[in-house]
Order: sequence, then structure tokens, then C-alpha cells
Amino acid sequence: MPRLALVVDDSMLIRHTVCRFLEDCGFEVESATDGVEALEMLTHLEPSLIITDLQMPQMSGGELIAALQARPQTASIPIVILAGRKSGPEPPEARHARFVVYKDIDIDQQLGKALAALGFDPPAPR
Repeated sequence: MPRLALVVDDSMLIRHTVCRFLEDCGFEVESATDGVEALEMLTHLEPSLIITDLQMPQMSGGELIAALQARPQTASIPIVILAGRKSGPEPPEARHARFVVYKDIDIDQQLGKALAALGFDPPAPR
């Protein structure tokens, strides 16, 4: 059965970058622009991984993570946070995620490390 990832970010460029990387790693990928859209999609999707931005309109990544953890059917899905910058402490929401990937550092390299640590096959060389 193919692995499915859900990427949630309001930036089209970041969504495209992350989706392309995951597709190259063998994932089927769906994307949403905010937490509200993601929760709606989760009524008919069962992803094996969710990657979410924190700062989004309508419903932030922190609110999405709280909603995911409150639902038994989504509580165990590994979450990777996309954070704006690696300056200062990790965002408080990081305690609810498996990894934090920073947008201002090589995203592909960080995602590769996160996937490997989560037990997904390592990405194919690019």
C-alpha cells in the first residue's frame, strides 16, 4: 500500500518544495493551505505522515496539532513541523511533533533526516 503524506502550508512555494521531495521519496502526497482544509481532508484520508506549518490563516499549525491529538483516528500520525527560522528556542508546539524542519535551512536535507528517523525508507539520491 502506498504511503500517503499530508502537507499543510499556506506558502505555495514551500508546499511545492515539500511535496516534490516526498514524491521523490515514494509518497503519494496531498496538500492543504491551512488547518481547516487539512481537517476536512482527514475525513477521507489516512496519511502515514503530516507535515505542517505553524503560522497559517484560519487555523494555525498549533491548533491543527491540538485537533489531531484530540482525535483517536489521527493522534498517532507522526507530525513534522515546518517552522520559519532557526533563531531562538524551538516553538512550543514542537513538543507535540516528532521533528521540526526550518524553512531557512536546507529543507530537503532536514526532511530526509526526519523521514529516516521515523522509519521511512531513505530518500533516493537527487
